[in-house]
Amino acid sequence: MADDAIDLDEHRGMMAQRATDIRRRRSGYEAVQATLRQQQEQLEEFLLAAPSATWPEVAEKAAYLLTQFAASTEARDPRRQQLISNVLDDFRRLSGELSDPDNPSD
Repeated sequence: MADDAIDLDEHRGMMAQRATDIRRRRSGYEAVQATLRQQQEQLEEFLLAAPSATWPEVAEKAAYLLTQFAASTEARDPRRQQLISNVLDDFRRLSGELSDPDNPSD
C-alpha cells in the first residue's frame, strides 16, 4: 500500500466540495460553541460558589449579569443599551475607587 494520502475533495464536483466545506466549518463552529457554553457554566458555578466579600466582587458579578442581559432581545432597545453601558462604566470606575482610594489613577 502506498503511504500517500489521496485527497478525495479533488475528485468531487464544486457543489460537493462546497457542501463538505460547509459541514466542516459548521462542525468547527459547533465545537467552539460547546466549549464556550462549558466555560460559561464553569464561570457561573464559580460565581455561585460563595458570596462576594467586597464591593468590587459584587460589581463583577453584576457586570456579568448585565452583559448577559445585554445580549438578549429584551435589551436591544437603544436606551437599555446605553443604560447598561453607563452602569458597566460606573462599576469599573467605582470598583477602582473602592479598591484603592489613595490612587485616583485606577
